[in-house]
Amino acid sequence: MNTITKEMPIGEVVQTYPQTIEVFLRHGLMCFGCAIARFENVEQGALAHGIDVEALMQDLNAAVPTAMSNPMTNDQ
Repeated sequence: MNTITKEMPIGEVVQTYPQTIEVFLRHGLMCFGCAIARFENVEQGALAHGIDVEALMQDLNAAVPTAMSNPMTNDQ
């Protein structure tokens, strides 16, 4: 399951996962600091700027740590 979804507001993604700023910049999406970023979701922003949504989503999710592993599998 992905941590970041294309329905999430850009501002929320950046605030929650600051390491995604570099990913947005690399894909040419510079509007994360814009007032609209609080309301526009990742998909809307990407489409408005001609950015491949699926590639962006893959890179955004690769930039964030995965959820904690299941404690039941961490036998010592």
